[in-house]
Amino acid sequence: MQPDPPVTVDVVQRVRPGKDREFEVLLERIISTASTFEGYLGASVFRPSEAGDGEYRIVFKFDRLEHLKRWEHSAMRQRFLTQAQELTVDAGHFSIITGLETWFTLPAKPGIPPPPRYKMVLVSGIAIFSINQLLALLPLAGLAVLPPLLRLLILVFITTTLMTYVVMPRLTKLLAGWLYPRR
Repeated sequence: MQPDPPVTVDVVQRVRPGKDREFEVLLERIISTASTFEGYLGASVFRPSEAGDGEYRIVFKFDRLEHLKRWEHSAMRQRFLTQAQELTVDAGHFSIITGLETWFTLPAKPGIPPPPRYKMVLVSGIAIFSINQLLALLPLAGLAVLPPLLRLLILVFITTTLMTYVVMPRLTKLLAGWLYPRR
């Protein structure tokens, strides 16, 4: 069996001058349509930081690569891409990120390759160790009555949730200089 990991798609598009409003409407339609596809987990839009810049970064998340592929190959998405060509400067930059790399994304830095795996393992290991130490200090008496495997499963999901939504986004920003040294 092929692994079918969660996946993040990073899209960077530069909009033609004066076409921002039309692009925003199209982007809203794209996200609305993508949200109807199985496995869609959400999208984030990072708009141009300066007036006249025109560079948009759109991040889509899907629960499985298979579900992303269905969206990518859909006729609806193909029509949207055709419409976007009239509003954008070029084809844009698309990258697909899976696995640990999804924990190491910097919103302000599109298109940067992930850090070396040893750095990802080190940072992830320290973060997981810290979360587990914190959980050991909390009064979790309610979990004590559960069977050991169920208790472990709950703790793993708590750790994974904290890693994905709380710890790693902040830790990645904090350690950005080490994780992504200037080349």
